[in-house]
Amino acid sequence: MAADQSQLEAAVRAVVDPELGLTIGDLGLLRTARTRRRRVTLEVALPVAAWPSMDELAEQIHRAAQEVPGVEEVDLEFAVMTDEERAALRQRLRAGMLGLDAADAADAPHGAGAHDHGHAGTGHGQGHGHAPAAPTPAFLAADTKTRVIGVSSGKGGVGKSTVTVNLAIALAQAGFAVGLLDADVYGFSVPKMLGTDHDPVVLGDIVIPTSAHGVRCLSMGFFVPDDQPVIWRGPMLHKAIQQFLTDAYWGEPDFVLVDMPPGTGDVALTLAEVMPRAEIVVVTTPQAAAQRVAQRSAFAARRLKLSVRGVIENMSWFTGDDGTRYELFGTGGGATLAKDLGVPLLGQVPLVNAVRLGGDEGRPVVAVDPQSETAQAFRAIAEKLAALGPARVYRRELTLR
Repeated sequence: MAADQSQLEAAVRAVVDPELGLTIGDLGLLRTARTRRRRVTLEVALPVAAWPSMDELAEQIHRAAQEVPGVEEVDLEFAVMTDEERAALRQRLRAGMLGLDAADAADAPHGAGAHDHGHAGTGHGQGHGHAPAAPTPAFLAADTKTRVIGVSSGKGGVGKSTVTVNLAIALAQAGFAVGLLDADVYGFSVPKMLGTDHDPVVLGDIVIPTSAHGVRCLSMGFFVPDDQPVIWRGPMLHKAIQQFLTDAYWGEPDFVLVDMPPGTGDVALTLAEVMPRAEIVVVTTPQAAAQRVAQRSAFAARRLKLSVRGVIENMSWFTGDDGTRYELFGTGGGATLAKDLGVPLLGQVPLVNAVRLGGDEGRPVVAVDPQSETAQAFRAIAEKLAALGPARVYRRELTLR
């Protein structure tokens, strides 16, 4: 029995591209599908030649095609999209980003894109024009399912980025769609800690965040050399974070975790303005000095009308070879802070060398050693955070007009 052409095309169009989370049919990637008895030839157009998920996509296409009755051999050819095909793809993605029809998205104003930050460390290339305000992405709308979680500490050195990366992976392992925005523009470290193996893909004015361990990520670290400082005033920082949100295809995430820089300044103000529904989780270590500084970041969040949802205590103890726990940084700081703020202590994370090595080598402990004590602690925190539910529930029918 020869393969049915319509069945074959339907099966291939239903394959989901791992990078974008949309089907081949939705993305318009399938160019041709030819059948000749029990052999089929497929041509799929990729947005760029070095498409990050190409190998995984090829495997899924082969599997889908071979499940069609009558198919025994599959020849798959990848091509690169033409300019016209790529423009049509951008229009589809822009529509999804804004929650609009493709035709409406084509007319919507938008920014220049995060890829225009090529001179981040020099202070040059900073335009002073007045472009139209970018529309709000669909995942930041009032009635979205997405929860934005800002991970804050108020000070450096408490392992905030480590917590953010591992918590994001733990949420992804629990079945959630997760994005991670590295808002520490001056001290970016997330790409290296997450272990990403490729940069974001830039399609004209749309950036496709890098995916690793089931987490989509954007960071200034993808756009400037690792040893180059970012020397910006507050307005440029605000613009960069805004463009990371409005010019990137995040899909429909359940969670977007924001790795916030130390302090209570520009980024906190930007977060409150751009993402007013953001929830804040405060990271501290057990000692009183860290707890007092972390408390300031919580108070700042509340002054900005951001909901503080809980406290995570990092570096809580070290377990020796003899099984004895050593509380190197004291004890009780996380519980005290949580009590003072009137929020739950979401969990305590032990101090282990594997966490430090994982950050240095891009091997997050939750991903590479899921049965470890530390990984289990992060999964428990992720479960509690998800169980809290959103801080505020918006219902469109209750909107005052």
